[in-house]
Amino acid sequence: MLEEKLKVLYVDDEENNLTSFKAWFRKQYDVFIAKTVVEANEILKTNNIHIFIADQRMPLTTGIEFLKQTIENFPDSIRLLITGQSDIEVVIQAINQGQVSKYITKPWQWDKLQQELENCAQIYNARIDIKDKNNQLLKLNEELNKFVYSLSHDVRSPLTTIIDIVNLSRQEKNIENQSEYFTMIESCVSRLDVYLKNIIDYYRSSRTEDVSVDIDFVSLIDEVIEAHKFQDLSIDYQTDIDQKSIFTSDLFRIKIILNNLVSNAVKYQNPNNEKHNITIKVVVREKAALISVTDNGIGILNENIKDIFQLFYRTNNPKNANGSGIGLFIVKEALEKIRGNINVTSTPMVRTCFEFSIPNKR
Repeated sequence: MLEEKLKVLYVDDEENNLTSFKAWFRKQYDVFIAKTVVEANEILKTNNIHIFIADQRMPLTTGIEFLKQTIENFPDSIRLLITGQSDIEVVIQAINQGQVSKYITKPWQWDKLQQELENCAQIYNARIDIKDKNNQLLKLNEELNKFVYSLSHDVRSPLTTIIDIVNLSRQEKNIENQSEYFTMIESCVSRLDVYLKNIIDYYRSSRTEDVSVDIDFVSLIDEVIEAHKFQDLSIDYQTDIDQKSIFTSDLFRIKIILNNLVSNAVKYQNPNNEKHNITIKVVVREKAALISVTDNGIGILNENIKDIFQLFYRTNNPKNANGSGIGLFIVKEALEKIRGNINVTSTPMVRTCFEFSIPNKR
């Protein structure tokens, strides 16, 4: 995909200036022009402007007044004022107050104006980059707080249970009853193992660089099924793989996504069904791969679907009590890294389908 051009709005009551400006810069920027502030405001209703340029002396309002009006709705945008020498003191005051970032005096030189616009574009991109990084840090901090809370509960709880069971087993003289205690301990250790595995997957996915390779989905799906089929031998796995194009993407993250979805499908089977099945379907085309994991398990209530990808979210269904609340969050994070998207449909106790698409980097 081509990088999106920055949008520039130039407001000036001199039509010749507007025409020349658009002709000069239309290849570098997405240029909008307006003869009046009224026309400019109409443009702003449907466009997110990145760089504002205004002539200082215009009928009804000044360039500084117009630029000041844009601050509330476009706080990250850059503002450049075109002015005559007689207005320099006013312009300097406007710069000091933060209403204008830079100014150009009339008559301008095209190469100088072009350089100023490039500087404005660099400042805007740097500002947005810093804002994005701040948002990422806030998100990571929030997730860290949740992890600390979860560690104090989801790890400590099974450990406490194991200690209690060990103490009980010491008082038990019946060998057969002691074997039941070992089964209970095994269950707690399994919960811990799943929880820690999910944390490791999240850590690796959030910090591993994107490495793209050609993917053979037949081999990949066989590997995923092989890793899970012994957890429940009653499950019938069905596959439908249609790969007519070479597909290139991040194999590590696709494995994480599939492993979590299949693991959930195994874990939440419907005990009332005589037959348990999981169907994995893959359709690979030149631009993208469409993958679905479908099961006939306990399903998800419609009101819960919007929340299932949140960190540590668990539904009120007792059958979900042993879930870590991390798996689907990891799925969402991994998909975001490779620019994929996911859709979920479910009929409780009948059918659940996770369908996601991944762009082909080839």
